[in-house]
Amino acid sequence: MTYSPIGKLQRVPLREVWKHEAYDFTQWLQHNIDVLNDSLDLNLITADREQAAGSFSIDLVAEDEDGITYVIENQLEKSDHDHLGKLITYLTARSARAAIWIVSEPRPEHVAAMAWLNESLNADFYLVKVEAVRIGDSPAAPLLTLIVGPSVEAKETGRAKQELSERHEIRKRWWTALVSHPDAKLHAHITPGFGSWLGASSGIPGFGYWYSVTMKSCTAELYIDLGTGDSEQNKQIFDRIKESQASIDASISLPVSWERLDGRKACRIRLNLPGGYRSPEEEWPNIQFQLITAMNELEQALRPVLKSLSVSQ
Repeated sequence: MTYSPIGKLQRVPLREVWKHEAYDFTQWLQHNIDVLNDSLDLNLITADREQAAGSFSIDLVAEDEDGITYVIENQLEKSDHDHLGKLITYLTARSARAAIWIVSEPRPEHVAAMAWLNESLNADFYLVKVEAVRIGDSPAAPLLTLIVGPSVEAKETGRAKQELSERHEIRKRWWTALVSHPDAKLHAHITPGFGSWLGASSGIPGFGYWYSVTMKSCTAELYIDLGTGDSEQNKQIFDRIKESQASIDASISLPVSWERLDGRKACRIRLNLPGGYRSPEEEWPNIQFQLITAMNELEQALRPVLKSLSVSQ
């Protein structure tokens, strides 16, 4: 069988094709914007050179058929911080919806930065690698490869991260306010964190007093876990405490939820309250006052029972 000859793809130094970045490459791209469209699946229809952005000049400002503005920054060398800064500056100066950065060699840290920008900002960022290639004695041809681009998944990931960050920040404010309350003596020494739980030891190993908070509710509880790996021992301790249920319930102003949690290792005795960290912040003081009061009532009601257990153990 006879095969047709197949040429070998050769890379050509960029400066042999475009000697000057602004005068050669940028002008070439302005008149061959379809090459960029094919590589990025865009539909840019105009491209203007040296557009003003304050005291700077943007390499290219393009628009697609929907009138969306793209700023394009060209760099026929390794990516650097200076050009990344320019790209963001141009994007904001022109109120553009998208930014395209074309480089000969994208550094890993800039690949990560562009991916982060796609997740974090309401704009689209493209990082494109430019090469020149030829087969045999053919004229050099451009090869544009998308390294980083926007995607639905990236935007969803960015929104999820932002929501998580906001949730962490607001929960830390919630806990900071709670432990600062003068009646929150059990947890006054605890450093507020970002989580949904805040706990302190009862002074007896295996028994902890924990607060929890969600968007719309909060709890105060005794958490029972002796840490022996034997869930049955936790259940036995819970049952012994429950023998005093009548007196404990009578000394607490809220309904008490006795949760043996069969099938799980630990047990708990919990008080549930309405209102959480997504409640209006002006309502937090009242919600937290009720929560702290509930915790103090729970601790006082359980203190003699836990003391007797500690002595008997």
